[in-house]
Amino acid sequence: MNVLRRLVAIAYFVEVGLLLLVVPWTGFLQRNYFVDSWPVLRVVVASGFVKGAISGLGVINLWAGLIELIALFTRQRDFREEVPYERP
Repeated sequence: MNVLRRLVAIAYFVEVGLLLLVVPWTGFLQRNYFVDSWPVLRVVVASGFVKGAISGLGVINLWAGLIELIALFTRQRDFREEVPYERP
C-alpha cells in the first residue's frame, strides 16, 4: 500500500510540474476572470519574470517527482515489510 501512495505522489508531482512549466507561456494565464477584473494584474501576469518564476516552480516539482521515482525503484527491499510478524 505504501508503494501505491508513493506512485500517486509521484504522479501528482509530475503533473503539477508539467502544468507549471507549460501554462505560463500559453495565453491561459492572460485570459481569465481575475485578469479581466484587475487590470494591474495583467501587467504582472505578462511579465517574463513572473512566468519564469512559475516555470521554475514547475521544474522543482518535476525534479521532486524524478527524485522520488528514482528512490522508489532503487530502494533496498526490507524483508520485515514482506513477512508479517507471527507470534509463537
